Amino acid sequence: MAEASTKAEYVVGVDLGGTKILAGVFDHSMECVGTAKLSTKSQRGVDRVVERIARSAQDAIDEADLTLKQIAGVGIGAPGAVDFESGTVIFAPNLEGWKDIPLKKGLEKILGVPVFVENDCNISALGVYVAELKSKPRTMVGIFVGTGIGGGLILDGELYSGFGHTAGEIGHMVLEISGPKCGCGNKGCFEALASRTAIFQQIKAGVKDGQKTLLTEMLGTDLADLRSGDLRKAIRRGDKFVDRIIEGAAEYIGIATANLVNILNPEVVVLGGGVIEALADEMMSVIVETAKDYAMPGALKGVEIIASKLGDNAGITGAAVLARRETK
Repeated sequence: MAEASTKAEYVVGVDLGGTKILAGVFDHSMECVGTAKLSTKSQRGVDRVVERIARSAQDAIDEADLTLKQIAGVGIGAPGAVDFESGTVIFAPNLEGWKDIPLKKGLEKILGVPVFVENDCNISALGVYVAELKSKPRTMVGIFVGTGIGGGLILDGELYSGFGHTAGEIGHMVLEISGPKCGCGNKGCFEALASRTAIFQQIKAGVKDGQKTLLTEMLGTDLADLRSGDLRKAIRRGDKFVDRIIEGAAEYIGIATANLVNILNPEVVVLGGGVIEALADEMMSVIVETAKDYAMPGALKGVEIIASKLGDNAGITGAAVLARRETK
């Protein structure tokens, strides 16, 4: 429970995803004192989603026994291209109808506190950098493997978003010119080869072709309720087919890591997202070994490649860090 005070000394971080909205309230020492989770329901329309974001923030504030008067600002990580200055979501592929949405303006009208909007993977990178790495390295690359694959770059201790604010789209590095079609329209993107969506597609295609796997015993032949955690269970029970697919995805993550190390030579590469959270034990050694194989001689010297321990909280933590920085 948060300490009673009327001063606006708390901030709220919100992670807006295609399927869920997670909100957290953080105190002056960046400890999380209350959280709330709602499903996104983007099919209900933009206005309803904006209302649900506001409600998740309010629910987290209630959970912490606080009021809106004690909130200095709200930070939000949105899944897509964002214009930070205006707080507009330019395009969010996983949210129905989200094109040029003035999210900052809409939420400030409902909540009455300053709102700051940034790309979700930039926000997750910021969360890992500040909360987990204590802002120590000067350069960090974040690779987040979930439904899609996103990234965030910390260069010289600052979040780097590039000339047109689109930097960090590492999921759309092309790793296989003749590879599978990606949602962006290109072929062979990193995201089309190693994201949760890509892994699930490969597994379902294999089952259709007659591959034997414990997953069909666990979930039925249509694999409708497949989750990342099911893959871990199958591998630990000796499922060679699933093991092979996860190893293939880990190799692509290792190649992408090597490319980024060759280009940026960061101190730390942090891997996060739901797939890494569920399968770090199965994937990390393959990722590191593959990165060593593909990196330029000497490029990996002293570079740490680690799995984030923040998990789902990277987004809300980073969003809260953003709100704290912008309201100081």
